[in-house]
Amino acid sequence: MQDAARALGVNQLVSLEARGPDEFEEAFAELARGRPDAVLVELNALNWTYRRRIAAFAAEHRLPTMSGETGFAEGGDLMSYGPSLPDHTRRAAALVEKILKGAKPADLPVEQPTTFELVINLKTAKELGLTIPPTLLFQADEVIR
Repeated sequence: MQDAARALGVNQLVSLEARGPDEFEEAFAELARGRPDAVLVELNALNWTYRRRIAAFAAEHRLPTMSGETGFAEGGDLMSYGPSLPDHTRRAAALVEKILKGAKPADLPVEQPTTFELVINLKTAKELGLTIPPTLLFQADEVIR
């Protein structure tokens, strides 16, 4: 992420980690002290489980958040952009079918996602006092109103 941040002209990128539910408060305190312009929430099982807690903290501190899975935007993040889970599930089912029909897993090609979804939460944007450009709204796969 550091390389991407530099390429985009982002002056400072701070990485925080919570390895368990009890570590969120420390990460939240660090965010509150640092007052970042935005927060990118990594997609992992812990953050998924506590996505509403993360979104509530971000709302309280007026921090726009983004993640890589639509459930985060549905839980209160400003937006999400990531692989389409329905498409991902269909591709996984096709691979399982091939294995059940006798294909060796090691012989199957590694696949990368090809379909991505952009979800924008306008309720969160309104709470943050942000206006989402119409061109971005037009490109969204889903807009939460």
